[in-house]
This record gives sequence, structure tokens and C-alpha cells, in this order.
Amino acid sequence: MGKKQTEAGTCELCLREDTDITVHHLTPKEMGGTFLPTAKLCIPCHKQIHALYTNAELAVRLNSIGLLQQDDKIGKYLKWIRKQPSTKLTKAKKSNDRKSKGR
Repeated sequence: MGKKQTEAGTCELCLREDTDITVHHLTPKEMGGTFLPTAKLCIPCHKQIHALYTNAELAVRLNSIGLLQQDDKIGKYLKWIRKQPSTKLTKAKKSNDRKSKGR
């Protein structure tokens, strides 16, 4: 597995500008999303999504930016990260729900 490529831009989820951006498959590749739509996310938001949700959840009910932005689980995080400088990198911890599911 290689290092993910980044570019500077605006995160489609938190809307912070001039931050390192990675490509997020809105439907995970392992769930058939290889050629489906993607979103440009900052590294902290990308990590937080995968810490909070399983790939199955992302594929079935959170496969768009709008659906992610409306979800309560990530809502508090988005409110907080929007206030942070675009250079801030954060650590993401797996949610208790994800820990109990074993993945």
C-alpha cells in the first residue's frame, strides 16, 4: 500500500481552505466504489470518517458529502474542526461503536 497523494485545496466536508487534500471514495472501493464518485477531504476529516464508520455504513447510508454532514456522529467534530487552522493535523481514535464491532 503506497502513500496517499495529497494536494492543497478546500475540504468538501469541513470547508476549510488551503489544506492538504486526499481523495475519499464515497462508496468504499472494497464495497464496489472504485469507479463511483469521490470527494476531496482534508486528512483529519478523512481519518475521522474512517474512525467513526465502517465501510458498510459508508456504502449504505453515508455515500455523499451531504449525508455525512447531516450525520450526528460527525457533527460535533465538524463544528470543532472548522475552527482549527488548516495546517492542524489531528489524531483520530476509533469510536467505541467501531471498537465493539471488531474493525
